Amino acid sequence: MLSKFPYLRQDFLASIVVFLIAVPLCVGVAVASGVPAELGLVTGIVGGIVTGIMPGSSLQVSGPAAGLTVIVFEAVSEFGVATLGVIVLIAGLLQLAMGFLKIGRWFRAISVSVVEGMLCGIGLVIIAGQLYAAAGLKAPETGIGKIVGLPGAFADALGSTQALASLAIGAGTIAVIVLWRRMPKAVRSVPGALAAVVLATAATAALSLPVATVQVEGLLGVIQPPGPETFGELATPAIWGTIIAFALIASAESLFSAAAVDRLHNGPRTQYNKEMIAQGAGNTVCGLLGALPMTAVIVRSSANVHAGAKTKASRVLHGVWLLLFAAAMPWALALIPIPALAGILVHAGWKLIPFRQIAALWRAHRGEALILVVTAASIVAVNMFEGVLIGLALSVIKTAWEASYVKLEVIDKGAGPIQAHLSGNATFLRLPRILDSLESLPQDRPMELNLSGLHHLDHACRTALEDWAERHSAVGTEPVKVTEPVKVAATEPV
Repeated sequence: MLSKFPYLRQDFLASIVVFLIAVPLCVGVAVASGVPAELGLVTGIVGGIVTGIMPGSSLQVSGPAAGLTVIVFEAVSEFGVATLGVIVLIAGLLQLAMGFLKIGRWFRAISVSVVEGMLCGIGLVIIAGQLYAAAGLKAPETGIGKIVGLPGAFADALGSTQALASLAIGAGTIAVIVLWRRMPKAVRSVPGALAAVVLATAATAALSLPVATVQVEGLLGVIQPPGPETFGELATPAIWGTIIAFALIASAESLFSAAAVDRLHNGPRTQYNKEMIAQGAGNTVCGLLGALPMTAVIVRSSANVHAGAKTKASRVLHGVWLLLFAAAMPWALALIPIPALAGILVHAGWKLIPFRQIAALWRAHRGEALILVVTAASIVAVNMFEGVLIGLALSVIKTAWEASYVKLEVIDKGAGPIQAHLSGNATFLRLPRILDSLESLPQDRPMELNLSGLHHLDHACRTALEDWAERHSAVGTEPVKVTEPVKVAATEPV
C-alpha cells in the first residue's frame, strides 16, 4: 500500500489541516452569500472530491470563495436561491468550453510582483477579518473597514470576559502552531495546526469556556437540484450577465491562485487548460446540486502546501472529511471552537505576506515593488479580482514604458544640415520627449532626420514626425530629409 502511495502519511495529515480551515470558510462564505450554511459545505465537498481528483493543479484546493460573495448575494436577491443552481451550472459549462478551447493558458501571463501582491493583499484581509472572529466579534464587510475597525474591536474585547476567553483560545492556537516547529522531530510529524485545534478543543471543554463553536446541520435537506421551471429563467437577458460574470471571475481567481500556489512549492506545475476544465466540471456539479459556485482558494491551497501535502490525495481527502463530518457527524464539528480556527487562518494569512520578497524587490526593482504594494492595497480596498486587474494593468504600463526606450542624438557641425538620429523603439509613450527635443532645434537650418536606428516606429510617432517635418519645412528652409527605418515591417502590428 505504502509503495503505491509513498506520501500517504503526509497527504493524510495535510488533508485534516485543510479540512479544519475549510469548515469555517465554507460556512462563512455561504452565510455572507445569503444562502444556507450547508450549501457552502456542499461546494467544499465537490471542490475536494470532484475537482480534486481531476488533473490540473496538484496541490491547489477548491471550494466556495469570498471573492464571489457579493455577486452571489446579488444573484440570490434578484433571481432567488432556486435559480442559483442554473446560474452555476451554465457558468460551469462555459468554463468547460473555455478549457477545451485552451483559453486557460493565457492566464499564465501574470507578473511575479502581481502574484506576490495578491498573496500579500489576501493575507492582510484574512488576518484583519479573523482577528474579529478570534474575539467573537462581527467583522466589517470591507477590507478597509476590517483594518480601520481593529482598534475599536480590541477596546470592546477588553471589556468583555467572553471576548477575552475567545481571544485567549485564538492566541493560544497561534502560539502552539509557531512553537510546534521547536518540538522534537517525532512530535512534529503531526502538523502544528492539527495539534493546536485538538489542544484548543480540549481546553475549551475542560474549562467550560464561553466560546462559540462550529454550528452545522445535515446536508440532505438543503440540496435542491434546479427544476424545469428554473431553466425558464434563462430567457431573461439579465441572468446571462450574471452567468458570464460567474464564469469569468471564477476562472480568473482560480488560475491566478494557481500561479501563486506554484510559487509556494517545487512540485508539478499547473496545467492551466486542464485546471480550467476541472473548475468547470466542479461548478457543473455544484449547479446540479443547487450549491454555491466554486473557485480555487489560495488560503486552503497555501495551508495544504505548508502542511506538507505532496499529491492531490490531500485535497481529495479533505473533501471526504467534509462529507463525512457534515453529513454523518455534524455533532463532532460542534466541539471545535471558532477562535481556534480563526487562529489557524491568522497564521496562514501571515505566511502569505512575502516580507523577504518585498525587501528584495525594493532594493533591486522599485517599480516592481510598487506594483506589489499597489496590488495588495487594491485587494484590501476593493476585492481580489479587481485588485489583480489593477496590478496587471500597472505591469503592462510599466513594461510598455520600459520597452519604448528611445534615444535622440543631435549632431550639429556648425555648417550644413543638423542631423537628428533616432534609435530604439519610438512609441506614443515617448512622443512628448521626442517632439520637445526636435522642436527645440533651430528653425532656420536644414534638417536630416535619420530613423534607420529604430527597431519599432508606431503609427502615432510616424504621424507626429511627419507633421513636425512638414512644419519645419514650411518656414522657408529646405525640406527635411528623412531616412526611413531599415526594417519597415517593424512598423506594422504583429
